[in-house]
Amino acid sequence: MNWLNYHHLRYFWTIAKEGSLRKASETLHVSQPSISAQIKALEQSLGEKLFRRSGRSLALTEMGRVVFGYAEEIFNLGREMLGAVSGRAASRQIYFNVGIADSVPKLVARAILRPAFLQSPPLHVVCREGKVEDLLAQLAAVRLDIVLADEPASTSLKFKTFNHLLGMCGVIFCASPPLARKLRKGFPKSLDGAPALLPTQNTNLRRSLEKWFQTTGIHPHIVGEFEDAALMTVVATEGVGFMPMASVVRKDLARFKLENIGSANQCTDQYYAISAERRLNHPAVLLITESAQNVVFK
Repeated sequence: MNWLNYHHLRYFWTIAKEGSLRKASETLHVSQPSISAQIKALEQSLGEKLFRRSGRSLALTEMGRVVFGYAEEIFNLGREMLGAVSGRAASRQIYFNVGIADSVPKLVARAILRPAFLQSPPLHVVCREGKVEDLLAQLAAVRLDIVLADEPASTSLKFKTFNHLLGMCGVIFCASPPLARKLRKGFPKSLDGAPALLPTQNTNLRRSLEKWFQTTGIHPHIVGEFEDAALMTVVATEGVGFMPMASVVRKDLARFKLENIGSANQCTDQYYAISAERRLNHPAVLLITESAQNVVFK
């Protein structure tokens, strides 16, 4: 292939974003048969299938995800170019696409990403959340620059990833004020039989908590398990039970009207930046990695 037909690529990009030929047709004001024919032409020129059927919708193939990642960059650059020509943009922005695993507390993610938002000239930060497996697939397809997770990527993945430890911290237990006051007396034994909100079994923090509970002889009454740490925090504010939280964000407890019960420094939580390359080159990745290691988790 000597030349890329950007007209065909834009049709592909629109279908991928809209999820179906019908919606893409309405957006582009072009008939579905015409769009379908041009997608087939693009697939033939690339020698790869870009879509597969998923019920009534279209889903990207593995190669489709790779092409979509490049298409996103191409059309973002096009918009920037038009802005620069018309005088709306003085300089080109750097895009930073970051995936955040559901199990990473939003307060911790905010602390890690803070330098990226304070950078001058400003970065264009795009945050995507989800299950770590889905985010790693997007990383492999070059749709993400980094994935933040609370455990390293599995070595059984079909594509190569590299784990960069950002840091580790102790764990505090917190709850709504009435429950916190009750459980603060006689901590940590007061947690025995107390209602608990915990991360799900498949997380590093849960395994660390289970070990600490066993060592201290504590058997909390689990009333809820959560993959999403943000939802766990919201439920905790209603006084349903106590919850664990990374000690590095203890100053944010008041914002959620939660109070500290006690700490378990022997129980640790770890955070990783997972990349598709051994050497970190993206300026934003370097920025947040250095800050996390030297400031957030120091």
